[in-house]
Amino acid sequence: MRTFRRFRKAYVSILKHNIKVLNESGCFNTMKKTSLPPPPPDWRTDTVLPLHPDVLADAWAVDAACSGNPGPMEYQGIDLQTGAQVFHYGPLHGTNNIGEFLAIVHALALMEQKGIRKTLYTDSNTALTWVRRRQCKTKLERTPSTAKLYELIQRAEAWLRTHTVSSPVVHWDTKKWGEIPADFGRK
Repeated sequence: MRTFRRFRKAYVSILKHNIKVLNESGCFNTMKKTSLPPPPPDWRTDTVLPLHPDVLADAWAVDAACSGNPGPMEYQGIDLQTGAQVFHYGPLHGTNNIGEFLAIVHALALMEQKGIRKTLYTDSNTALTWVRRRQCKTKLERTPSTAKLYELIQRAEAWLRTHTVSSPVVHWDTKKWGEIPADFGRK
C-alpha cells in the first residue's frame, strides 16, 4: 500500500509539473482547450486513474480507433489499476467495429494465457454482441488489403468457439463514466 501511495504521489507531482511547464510555455494559449485528467480522488486507492466510483479498478478496458471507415485501424487494452497499456495492435486496414471485436478477443485470450481473471470493459455494443454470438458479422468486403484482417477475424472466432469465456465483459457507460480509458482520443 505504501508503494502505491508513493507511486500515486509521484504521478500527481509529475502531472502538476507538466501542467506548470505547459502554462509557462504558453502552449495552452495556442492549443484547443482540453482538460487533463485529474488525479483519482483521495479515497480511491485502488487506481492511478480518475475512474467513476461505479467502475471496478481491477479490470482492463479496450478500445479501437479507425481513420476513415474502413481505413487504418488499431486497438489497445489498458489496465485500469495502473493505467499501463497491456497490448496494442495495428494499424491495419479495417473498421472500428472489427477493431473493437478483435480487442475484446485479444484481451480475453491474453487473460486466459496468463491466468488472469478480471472484468473487461468495452464501449462497443456491436462488438459485445459479436463476441457473445462468437461471430464477427462485418460487411467489410474481402480484398487483398483486408486479407490479413480476415485471418485475424477467423482466428478470433475460432478462439471464441473453442474456449469458455470466464472473465465478465461489461459495457462501458460513456454517458455516465466519461470516455473509456483505452480511448485513442481522436474524435
